[in-house]
Amino acid sequence: MSAYFGTHSATPPKPQPATFLTTYPRGVLPPFRAGEFDPLDLADRKAAQGLSLSVCLPARNEEATIGHIVGTVRRDLMARIGLVDEIVVLDDGSTDATAAAAREAGARVVTECSVLAGSEPGSGKGNALWKSLYACEGDLVCWVDADIRNFGSHFVTGLVGPLIDHGDIGFVKGFYDRPLHGEPGGGRVTELVARPLLSQLFPALTAIVQPLAGEYAGRREVLDAVPFVEGWGVEIGLLVDISERFGIDTIAQVDLGIREHRNRPLADLGPQAHAILVTALRRAGLGHGGRGTEQLVRYTSEHELEAIPVEVRERPAMRGVAAYQLAFGRERSA
Repeated sequence: MSAYFGTHSATPPKPQPATFLTTYPRGVLPPFRAGEFDPLDLADRKAAQGLSLSVCLPARNEEATIGHIVGTVRRDLMARIGLVDEIVVLDDGSTDATAAAAREAGARVVTECSVLAGSEPGSGKGNALWKSLYACEGDLVCWVDADIRNFGSHFVTGLVGPLIDHGDIGFVKGFYDRPLHGEPGGGRVTELVARPLLSQLFPALTAIVQPLAGEYAGRREVLDAVPFVEGWGVEIGLLVDISERFGIDTIAQVDLGIREHRNRPLADLGPQAHAILVTALRRAGLGHGGRGTEQLVRYTSEHELEAIPVEVRERPAMRGVAAYQLAFGRERSA
């Protein structure tokens, strides 16, 4: 482990402006590949470093897929080789059998409302991720979405491999092929919103293949040092904040192969795109930060005006939360 990531009192390195893609460090360009990490070797190296690993699935109404994901991680990476120390499902208000399926498969299920219950109410994926950082106990935290239909244990080993093998890497982002409609790329919101925003406002991050991917892992001392946007802006917010606080050379990405998942209808993508836009503009100093929620104004199929609320509130860096300091050590507030 590097001296920087092993301490909390060190001054974060000053981010360097990006120039050309050829200047990016190993891991970002070229990326790692999930197949290059042997699970047994990773388990041995993780143990030698005294690290613990939490795999977390933020979930809402994913009973069809969550049991397979939890069961695969528990069987292949927890029971057999001890690479994973705990599997946590952060249940964000599911109304189906998500929680029961996850428990039956071997996960520890925690409800969103039970975590840091004394904090202000929140909502959205980013809020669930923020709370899961408190609910999980690992030095390394690996998040995977709960709707993956073709999940394999390589999703986890690929994401945590760079963290275990390279002490100077603090955050790992996954990317993959998405066999939807026969179209290449990272999805409609990625191609139409995220890539143009990064190209215009944060060109250093254009090296990230899929900036909105929901599979990523990081060191606790990196994740607890940055805020979490509560809604759909969480992924782009984490990328920008981690790169600016710790330097882009601490971010790596890994090719996870093929990912099959539920495809969202177009009507669901407008609020997601709006949240990403607001988050990016705020990070660039171009948006206002006063309102906690925004509105997407659009028209129904009957041409009637409607205003859709969009969650863009932000949770503070977990390191500054008193309950977290008590649970994980006051030195994290340094």
